[in-house]
Amino acid sequence: MDRRYFHYDGLRFSFLDSGGNKPALVTLHAHFMEGGTYAPLADALPEWRVVSLDQRGHGYTDHAPSYTRADYIEDLKALFEHTNLTQAVVLGNSLGGANAYQFAAGYPNLVRGLVVEDLGAEVRDDITFALAWEGEFPTREALTERVGPRFLPYLEPSFREESGKWKLAFRPSEMVESQKLLCGDHWNDWLATTCPALLLRGRESRVTTQAGMEQMAARRPNARLVTLDGGHILHFDNPSGFADSVRDFLQQF
Repeated sequence: MDRRYFHYDGLRFSFLDSGGNKPALVTLHAHFMEGGTYAPLADALPEWRVVSLDQRGHGYTDHAPSYTRADYIEDLKALFEHTNLTQAVVLGNSLGGANAYQFAAGYPNLVRGLVVEDLGAEVRDDITFALAWEGEFPTREALTERVGPRFLPYLEPSFREESGKWKLAFRPSEMVESQKLLCGDHWNDWLATTCPALLLRGRESRVTTQAGMEQMAARRPNARLVTLDGGHILHFDNPSGFADSVRDFLQQF
């Protein structure tokens, strides 16, 4: 995937693009992560143009003064315009899942289908634990120790060295604010569209419940739920099962 950039809302955005004159799949990562997390999925879907955005404040995209729901949705609209996408399937994990179905609610003509990876229609999670990761650390080992073994596999791609110090690409305080603005009841957005939708849940997820995801599938037309072994970051925990499920879903387009 090639790294590319565009400017919108006073920010420089970065994204990865597998390119080609093929149907498009736009992927949106979770808090703390970046577009590169979906590079293995792009490799597994050579017949699709996979466009993976580093969302505001993440990866190689600039930090932002605000992280409202509207900010994220309009950022995605700007990505579509920059890449000349008239329609795409949109896939998102956690933060990206909400952004995906809220974008579809606002711009249904741009979204052919939805893949929501382990995110419900009601979001209540508290991520203030991430504030312990704020600032610079003298060594990579010190940052690794502070992040801890549970989150290290997911956050390590966001480690950055700058002037001999180590830090995360994102600012934890900004992510906490973003999460506060994400929390709420989003049923109206989830139910606003009827395009084909795939819900993927990690069986060991601490963020969603099986009952909650089953309710999402039952209440919305053209939605189905697949539960796989793995946790909240299902594409990382179970890459082959995740890719197989997404591939099966995309065959209808």
